[in-house]
Amino acid sequence: MPHTFNADRRDKIAKQKYQVTNWPAYNESLRQRGDLTIWVKDEALSLWTARRRTSRGGQPKYSDLAITLCLTLRVVYGLALRQTQGLMRSVAALMGFDIAVPDFSTLSRRSKGLALPSTKSRATTSGPVDLVVDSTGLKVFGEGEWLENKHKTKAKRKRWRKLHLGLNLVSGEIVCSDLTVADVGDPTALPGLLDQIGGAVEKFIADGAYDGTPSRDLLATRFGEIVEVIIPPPKTAVASPQSVLVPSVRDRHIAEMQTKGRMAWQKSTG
Repeated sequence: MPHTFNADRRDKIAKQKYQVTNWPAYNESLRQRGDLTIWVKDEALSLWTARRRTSRGGQPKYSDLAITLCLTLRVVYGLALRQTQGLMRSVAALMGFDIAVPDFSTLSRRSKGLALPSTKSRATTSGPVDLVVDSTGLKVFGEGEWLENKHKTKAKRKRWRKLHLGLNLVSGEIVCSDLTVADVGDPTALPGLLDQIGGAVEKFIADGAYDGTPSRDLLATRFGEIVEVIIPPPKTAVASPQSVLVPSVRDRHIAEMQTKGRMAWQKSTG
């Protein structure tokens, strides 16, 4: 979900091919990937050396700002500590800075306990979100797997865990997650996932495992009637006889599947 019905038939569709028509701009964009531009303020240069402390012991040579700058470039370009030292020496030489560069052992020692900026960019969205919820199984490997492969021992019962994830459809950010044992169903883990959502949910998308009155009532209780629930009913689903005059969302989905077909309904709602 979405577009999982008749998947074997869709595999035969040829992949779309696109022809690049703006080769000069495309080539220039590839060159820009290797371009390195660094701006260093005068205040940063003045704070490159650590302040002298009055307590006993050795005096630090480099400030936390200098160590943070070196380690940030290391994370950005995926370098080792020695390569980071070489990069900083070359940058200082090209820019004409008369500063000492921390060696790799100093970077390793000072990085412990230093608060570095996060490398994960979390997309912040205001207002209601479009939530997509699904789960996947995780197999737990242990010594039983090694003994079975090495000594051909009798296979033990395999242990599994289930990872439940909630994704913001617009930003692609994982907004809620939970790890449970294998016998915990998707509707059972749904309340714990919704507890991690701080704001409102405008659209809820999930597969048929979440279909049922408890899940729909839970969503209506948490987020009100404004939430749009898109859960595909099973093939054998029938409309509820109690909602003849005012059909529910699930009943409307069942009617649309019977009219358009399951595949067409998934494309119109996904």
